[in-house]
Amino acid sequence: MKLYKKLFVLGAILAGGLVFQGGTAHADTRSYGPDWSVYQGAHGKYGTAKDGFVISQIGGTYGGQYIDQSTYAPQVASAIAAGKRVHTYIWDQVGSSIALQKAAMDRFLPRIQTPKGSIVALDYEAGASASVSGNTDAILYGMNRIKQAGYTPMYYSYKPYTTAHVDYNRILRAYPNSLWIAAYKNYLPAVTPDFGYFPSLPGIAIWQFTSTYGTGSLDGNVDLLGATQAGYHKSTTSSTGKVTVKPKTKTAATKAGQTANATPKSAIKAGTVVKVNFSAKRWATGQAIPSFIKGKTYTVRQVAGNRVLLANVLSWANKSDVEILNTTRATSTHTSATTSDYAQYKTFYPTTTVNVRTGMSTAYRITGTLSRGDHIYYNHIYIRGGYVWARYQSYTGPRYVALGVMGGQSYGNRY
Repeated sequence: MKLYKKLFVLGAILAGGLVFQGGTAHADTRSYGPDWSVYQGAHGKYGTAKDGFVISQIGGTYGGQYIDQSTYAPQVASAIAAGKRVHTYIWDQVGSSIALQKAAMDRFLPRIQTPKGSIVALDYEAGASASVSGNTDAILYGMNRIKQAGYTPMYYSYKPYTTAHVDYNRILRAYPNSLWIAAYKNYLPAVTPDFGYFPSLPGIAIWQFTSTYGTGSLDGNVDLLGATQAGYHKSTTSSTGKVTVKPKTKTAATKAGQTANATPKSAIKAGTVVKVNFSAKRWATGQAIPSFIKGKTYTVRQVAGNRVLLANVLSWANKSDVEILNTTRATSTHTSATTSDYAQYKTFYPTTTVNVRTGMSTAYRITGTLSRGDHIYYNHIYIRGGYVWARYQSYTGPRYVALGVMGGQSYGNRY
């Protein structure tokens, strides 16, 4: 879910059903949704048509160094526009330091764009100290600050890390049913969890059950106890199936999302950002729409009657098969070969061994390699020295790989 992607085989088999602190989970309380970071772009993507919520990363701290996610506010707005309840998480690498946690809360809490009462989760999965009590003190300080600021605090991590470094029972005594735990059965594409693999911890409100949600490269979560309803009034559904969510308080991002949600499709124009609905079956020209197109966002390049031409895929869709996410004219990620740099959010799969460097030139230091079977999630493209370079966020900072020779050999595939 994080600034970089980590995959772990997690969890354990819990026999006899799902039992949580506070009672047994029932199917009618469950809802599904992805969590997003910079890798899902400014407007995110979805795993299935049933997604009801999103949890978006505002940024994070690495032991006192900060990264702000420029995608956070537009993700909040686009999720509201799509009729999803949207919440926030913070990468929380503070170890056992109250001082670092205080600085992180001072920085991020005033910048939250989700409504009061919504979830603000601490993503605590790296940098823990040797002191379990100290780590837990720092986490609880952060959760207390989140509550004082008017939000619903939650703790995110995976089970082995939690049991090794954190006293989760202390967290649950202070905040019952506040755990959001990751446990993946495998890395095959999934849209529903296998409850026979549920992680055996008490107090789990949200389970992140896969890192390959839908068509893959997306975290999938199930809300077991209705936690993601926090901060929102009951949503409404129109006769056409359009969902409108109602935040209990408003921010600049939620207002922008509500404006887009209320905009009629007749107002779509070049530059409008839209999502292709999962219910869409065929392009306006008659061909079947591939599954990997659905649930993703595109900028409208041209409008002709009831049809819209989607940038990048350059295919005509019916207006009835798309949903407006942003009414502000957006900068398209489509660019000509002469452009020297531009934002682009994709996954790169190398087909040969490529070097990872500290800068966008063969003169920069090599820090590692990628080979067939690896992949990275990148957020920017540069044309330098005859090569196409991609920038991605690693654990130790931004890194660069050559995707291929400009106008020549490609070193892999991009999706």
